Amino acid sequence: MKVIWSNFASETLKDIYDYYKEVASETIARKIKENIFIATRQLINHPESGQIEETLLQLEEGHRYLVNNNYKIVYKKVKEGVLITDVFDTLQGPIKINNPKRKPSR
Repeated sequence: MKVIWSNFASETLKDIYDYYKEVASETIARKIKENIFIATRQLINHPESGQIEETLLQLEEGHRYLVNNNYKIVYKKVKEGVLITDVFDTLQGPIKINNPKRKPSR
């Protein structure tokens, strides 16, 4: 199974990297980004290993999530593989995950 990143998830990950590069260091930013990528590797062989994302049930698209530190990695199975749809900072609060206008941050 192939792991694919949506444009939104890629942009969110870039924003996370940029934020930590600015407030901490490039080393810390890189480590956070690497840890998120490492966490998604399990989806190659175990695409249903994450928990069901309750806040997105109404979409009926089978969203699941993995947790890496304080980041929720939201994904769903698609014909081509596993699509990462979002990387969400759990410190923002779960209600923001449903906001389509949410600007990626931290």
